[in-house]
Amino acid sequence: MTDKVEFYVQRLAAAKTVRSNWDAQWEEAAARILPAHRDSFFGQNQAQRTEGQKKTEQQFDSTAAFAAQRFSSVIESLIVPQGSIWHLLKPVDPVLRKNRQVREYFDALSEVLWSYRYRPVGNFVGNSQQAFLGLGVYGNCALYIDAPEGQKGLRYRNIHLGEAYFIENHANVVDTVYRVFARDARQLIQAFGDAVPQDVVEQAKLATSNRKYQVLHVVHPREDYMPGGIGASGKPFLSCYILLDGEKKILREGGYNSFPYAVSRYTQSSGETYGRGPAQWVLPAIKVLNEEKKTMLKQGHRISDPVLLMHDDDQLGNFSMKPGAKNSGSVTADGKLLVHTLPTGNLAMNEKMMEIEQAVIKDAFLISLFEILVEDRKEMTATEVLQRAQEKGMLLAPTAGRIEAEFLGPMIEREIDLLMQQNPRGMPRVPPILQQMEAEFKIEYDSPMSRMKRSEKASGFLRSLNTAAEYTRLTGDPRPLDWFAIDRAFPEIQDIQGAPTLWTSTQEEVDAIREQRSQAQQIQQITDAAPALASITKQLPTQGP
Repeated sequence: MTDKVEFYVQRLAAAKTVRSNWDAQWEEAAARILPAHRDSFFGQNQAQRTEGQKKTEQQFDSTAAFAAQRFSSVIESLIVPQGSIWHLLKPVDPVLRKNRQVREYFDALSEVLWSYRYRPVGNFVGNSQQAFLGLGVYGNCALYIDAPEGQKGLRYRNIHLGEAYFIENHANVVDTVYRVFARDARQLIQAFGDAVPQDVVEQAKLATSNRKYQVLHVVHPREDYMPGGIGASGKPFLSCYILLDGEKKILREGGYNSFPYAVSRYTQSSGETYGRGPAQWVLPAIKVLNEEKKTMLKQGHRISDPVLLMHDDDQLGNFSMKPGAKNSGSVTADGKLLVHTLPTGNLAMNEKMMEIEQAVIKDAFLISLFEILVEDRKEMTATEVLQRAQEKGMLLAPTAGRIEAEFLGPMIEREIDLLMQQNPRGMPRVPPILQQMEAEFKIEYDSPMSRMKRSEKASGFLRSLNTAAEYTRLTGDPRPLDWFAIDRAFPEIQDIQGAPTLWTSTQEEVDAIREQRSQAQQIQQITDAAPALASITKQLPTQGP
């Protein structure tokens, strides 16, 4: 075993030790929320696991499981909705922002990114949903972004947290990932070709072989990085694949121009590498609800099939519970019952206790928060809708901000890097001014979540406008309305509320509509004044020649 392989294997062992406390918590969460993930964090390694094992023995209540699935859907719909371009690219330089050619380039680049991201070969939707599910259940997620073999484009792969070990740099940013995954012999040959040991090749030839091997993938900043260098040394991030079973061997070594893993932590405590998610916050409630459900099942069973209390006088030995059965000797001569049912307690109280824990779980997974706008929405005014959106935006701002900064930002930069290397058909041509200035770009998010965060401006404007309109109605004084620049405000309000640009009028169209309205009003005024003018004309004296 080479020194490099030995170093990485020891470093992996140290990362496993650091993560051991988290593994126990994640196993508890998996057993009660995602039973399919049980034993993914410790116990048997992936190469020894049997597929299709039944793992639902510890799950009695499904509230947390459904809440986690809805949490994933809610995060997707608010931050990365499929039906819209949820981010824009813009130059950092304010001078370049005024250049129409530059603006058109970044708009076109945003559309190209969206197009490649949602192609079937990329499978971004399925993998991002799984990533957000992991974020809710474990508080951490990782998405691997690369290019599909044999074609241009983007490909995404959700990395199960049980496979990934994170290491932060001095700025608490994850820049190193150790990933351990399992592959069978055929898959190893497909991926690594001649680098695969001969015993693995022979294993692939066996018709009955189902053996899997553990592979370690290490990605970290390259210490010997040479900017502009040729080959792997010219790439900022080192990549190394190592076969961990048998004779430990490097299968492939290379590099990346950009960090290939997009990592996110839901919330993070000081001094901790891994994050904590909603499931960790309410794990006690989930466990209590699970036990309450077990108790309720037992209680319900006793109610529907009661335990009988009988007098021990050897007369009720053949007591039958069959429908229509007749049991002699079950009452005394005066009608007193000799057989009673065991009291089962108050089932309604147990249901109430379960509802309390269910409400806590739904709050943690943001379910109740997203029901705000559904309630009485038909009776709400536009100002009230904006106010509700603002409230939701304030509550979700920390969560959305972290996902955007830590997860989506690096992912978009990685996508741009891959597409620039491939230069696929449809990529916009970089304007000369950008090449000359080596201009930087920034990401502006245009998702429903980002619009919620900006809704305060629209809500404040409409509240002020309503106040001014009410004052004018009561006093007849129109002066307060003079303070509102309607033509500047409404285009931004349309943007905040997500109105498609194609559905709104341009400035030229607005000017044309107003010109037509003005002409129509003038014609109407002339028409209305015509009878009076005619009457005046008739009354004027007629002058002779």
